[in-house]
Amino acid sequence: MSPRRVPVSRRDRPAKAPLSREALVAAALGIMREEGLERVTMRRLATELDTGPASLYVYVRNTAELHGAILDELVAELEQPGEPDPAQWREQLIGLLSAYTDLLFAHPSLARSVLMLRPSGPHYLRLIDTILGLLLAGGLPVRQAAWGVDILLQQATATAAEHGSRDESVEADGEEHDLALAVAEAKAETYHHLARVREEILSGTGLQRRRWAFETLIDGLRAN
Repeated sequence: MSPRRVPVSRRDRPAKAPLSREALVAAALGIMREEGLERVTMRRLATELDTGPASLYVYVRNTAELHGAILDELVAELEQPGEPDPAQWREQLIGLLSAYTDLLFAHPSLARSVLMLRPSGPHYLRLIDTILGLLLAGGLPVRQAAWGVDILLQQATATAAEHGSRDESVEADGEEHDLALAVAEAKAETYHHLARVREEILSGTGLQRRRWAFETLIDGLRAN
């Protein structure tokens, strides 16, 4: 007579953590930091959370919404200025925009995705609100401030996406060298204006050019 099989209680298994939007976003953020945004797929997340891919769509409609939620979690870590200082609002604004750009520099794939999104999470809305407050403290009319937020954030995001893409390319250094050489060798009789400014067109550090871009946009918003 064969020995009686001893049943194993399912209560010995650790209970699954409850599935939620917060858990989904946290898992996505962890995968992105460890493996890159390209690995953040619904199938990969489902495996990480021990569930089926279909169950995740209860919490996010699509990958685009998930990317927006990841961005929102990152923005929560962004240090933002307190009350706008009427005497220092411009420096506060440039500092905030630079910090946001640096945040995206670390995640160029996310920056490229964000260019196609309209993020609406609570932390991103706070960022918009802070930028608005700084622009209004600088005396900008309401419409200029409202429309200006979009331009300034687009500039920050596009800068991070562009430079991040260059950093990911093994040919980036070669392309930079080729451009510099082409500008240096451009014939004045053919490229009149390029020859005139050749000493300046590629001058300045990335940080200098980024600050100049923000200053120019802010000054333009104030002038119009």
